[in-house]
Amino acid sequence: MLYYLFQYLDRAFDFPGAGVFQYISFRAAMALIFSLMISLVFGKKIIEFIRRKQIGETVRELGLDGQKQKSGTPTMGGLIIIAAIIVPTLLFAKVLNVYIVLMLVSTIWLGGIGFLDDYIKVFKKNKDGLKGKFKVIGQVGIGLIVGSVLYFHPDVVIKDRIESTSRDIGTISIPGEKKLSSPKYAEVPVKTLRTTIPFLKNNELDYGKAVSWLCDDCMKYGWIIFIPMVILIVTAVSNGANITDGIDGLAAGTSAIIGVVLGILAYVSGNYIFADYLNIMYIPYSGELVVFIAAFVGACIGFLWYNAYPAQVFMGDTGSLAIGGIIAVFAIAIRKELLIPILCGVFLVENVSVILQVVYFKYQKKRRGLEFAQANRLFKMAPLHHHYQKVGFHESKIVMRFFIIGIALGVLTFVTLKLR
Repeated sequence: MLYYLFQYLDRAFDFPGAGVFQYISFRAAMALIFSLMISLVFGKKIIEFIRRKQIGETVRELGLDGQKQKSGTPTMGGLIIIAAIIVPTLLFAKVLNVYIVLMLVSTIWLGGIGFLDDYIKVFKKNKDGLKGKFKVIGQVGIGLIVGSVLYFHPDVVIKDRIESTSRDIGTISIPGEKKLSSPKYAEVPVKTLRTTIPFLKNNELDYGKAVSWLCDDCMKYGWIIFIPMVILIVTAVSNGANITDGIDGLAAGTSAIIGVVLGILAYVSGNYIFADYLNIMYIPYSGELVVFIAAFVGACIGFLWYNAYPAQVFMGDTGSLAIGGIIAVFAIAIRKELLIPILCGVFLVENVSVILQVVYFKYQKKRRGLEFAQANRLFKMAPLHHHYQKVGFHESKIVMRFFIIGIALGVLTFVTLKLR
């Protein structure tokens, strides 16, 4: 909103300093600062309100050190994260941008699903919370909306690079690199379902090619593949974040690291010079997403102030489903969804550990009986962070080591743009 206000002041009155709101970098920095302020200042008030309402976590007895002490800790802290994302985004982003609208809708939608789950657990005293099928229906619903908008909306386009040998084109000098011809892009953007494939030269995949063999004009039906893929990714990543939210600070800190990398990827994808240099798709209008992800990173870091060990508040499903969905939708919007297995490696491993635990248990139960299966589980406990707790590691050490792994995976994700 402030962007439009200062744009008007700049054009109508030549208001001093108003032009700075034209810069994404400035607005992203302001969004980050404001999200931190909201998390730190208003977060404390929200926690106090939750505590007065006795909205506390009922912790299951899992035989883990420190587990009993966490019982009664305020939950639904995801409200802090959501508020710290939405308010700065509304203030500093171009709210009419299709990508910003999509991210706001996704945040509220998935946060709402998580809130319903937490509400049932806390106020209705039902430990199972919202039934799994309703969660999945909600995730499928937002995936359907996201996929449809990204395919059908006229502003969701890319610009193809035009190779030119003209001598009158300028050059870009990048330290340590050869001089490059100034990039030139087609004036008319194109609708396409292309996305980025890591580790491959000319690393683009078009979902339309999956159905192109059916008929001569079947490329246009690529949405039949694309939309289900979006639904799958949104569901998987939001559930991955939900599973990762099991010990103090793990989900919020890991998500902040992922958010920083996504912000860099969004910036280079929305800047034609960097997109050309890295030989990735130039996506007009997507640079505005940097403002949103800056607010996201600030919200996660601010929430860590209260969620770091020992946690004063838990994010609950209100936060975990929202941050997982945000990461998924954001990656899809900048066409980097195939980088998610690397970037969100911590979420992936946590998810896989649960799946392997269940599959291995059922296999051993069928083959050797229930007693043997219970005594010989693949992991001492799933998800993986609980396994390490059972082994004897303190949860703060587990969280810090997961952070280090997350940083390494983030660096690797960005390096894949040049490592082909």
